[in-house]
Amino acid sequence: MLDSFANILKVPELRRKLLFTLLMLVVFRFGCYLPIPGIDVPKVQQVLSETQGDASSALGKLLSLADMFTGGAIGRGAVFSLGIMPYITASIIFQLLVGIVPALERLQREGPTGRKKIVQYTRLATVGLCLFQGTVICWQLLERRAEPGAMSFLAPQEVLSDGMFLFFGVSALTVGTIFLMWLGEQIDEFGIGNGISIIIMTGIIARLPSALRMIRADMSWGGVGDTGDLHMGKVAVLVAMFVGMVLAVVLITLGQRRVPVHQAKATRGRRVYGGQRSYLPLRVNQSGVIPIIFAQSLLMLPPFILRLFGPTAERMFSYGGYWYMVTYVLLIIFFCYFYTAVTFKPSEMADNLKQNGSYVPGIRPGKRTADYLEKIMTRIALAGAIFLSFVAVVPTFVNQGMGVRYAVSSFLGGTGLLIVVGVALDVVQRVESYLLMKHYDGFVRGGSPIRGRRR
Repeated sequence: MLDSFANILKVPELRRKLLFTLLMLVVFRFGCYLPIPGIDVPKVQQVLSETQGDASSALGKLLSLADMFTGGAIGRGAVFSLGIMPYITASIIFQLLVGIVPALERLQREGPTGRKKIVQYTRLATVGLCLFQGTVICWQLLERRAEPGAMSFLAPQEVLSDGMFLFFGVSALTVGTIFLMWLGEQIDEFGIGNGISIIIMTGIIARLPSALRMIRADMSWGGVGDTGDLHMGKVAVLVAMFVGMVLAVVLITLGQRRVPVHQAKATRGRRVYGGQRSYLPLRVNQSGVIPIIFAQSLLMLPPFILRLFGPTAERMFSYGGYWYMVTYVLLIIFFCYFYTAVTFKPSEMADNLKQNGSYVPGIRPGKRTADYLEKIMTRIALAGAIFLSFVAVVPTFVNQGMGVRYAVSSFLGGTGLLIVVGVALDVVQRVESYLLMKHYDGFVRGGSPIRGRRR
């Protein structure tokens, strides 16, 4: 494997792509430290650390999740505080609308031209979301400055008036997200891998040093006055759980159900064409990380609503409670099937197989094939939904059962682990394809590419 890493530097095109990708990521990290005009960064860091420390609160959970996707930009009051999530949200919305709105579905079928128009609509929707979210955030900061006795995160009004801060703040947040979109597109074109996904992965990995510092601060060394809750045995268990979760995510991410497909034979003169045998890969985790994101977004609302009915009602649906976890799992399973139903089109796949002269052995082409594919996807989607539910609840159980901070336990599962493993596998597969194309060995002995499991 070390020879494979050394071979990367021997391929000029691959070397340029990797260096360009690293350069764009350096620019991204620089923007995470560039504050919004008028923001008092030390006060933001103080209040955010106190709020995130209370992981049982809905606000603390929301801030921890948002800070994870922005690579700590929220805690620094940076121009990248909105991150790339407005673009991800707009992309998911249009991806769902394509299967619902006939006009967008026709654009999708037009090929590259239609998809380019959908991308333009997504960018416009992203700008609208940024303007809305940026205005809400800046307005709340202005209200906090006007509130008597409240800690203000802004410079004095004599230095920066309300109107100026609102204009500069919203503009900086919007431009920051648009610039991240541009960085992602540059990585797509001149770098390697999916640019948006790599930016998100970089932001998640950037939180790792902070989590290690938390572990060190909570360690119990057996000295006088040592109040740490962690000891070497518990840390060893955490490391073993992390390795096991990574392996499980890799297996499920690469897991496929391969449906055998045969091509019909055609005789022309004395030659016989076709008759090849291939496979139609159906992913076990077809919906990816989307169900967890949707479920987490919806579960942010009930605690704020139940707060109006008193502390008893709020405690019934508190973070990590019984009803919270049950609802969380049910929402993940629901969104797994919902997103799979929207994105997976068995009728289109059956029609494409029929037009290409291919068929599934023992199944009639057309509607029978579509029903067969839908039946298979329904079964493997259940396995994917159960796995996603397990990955999503592991950080909560570790946080409550082992007394580990949520910022540390979040690395053992949830959205972050799925994104990091999925993006890392995609980058490795692309690098390996370049090596194999240039007649070098891949990362696996013998030069065989990384593939999914047959079942």
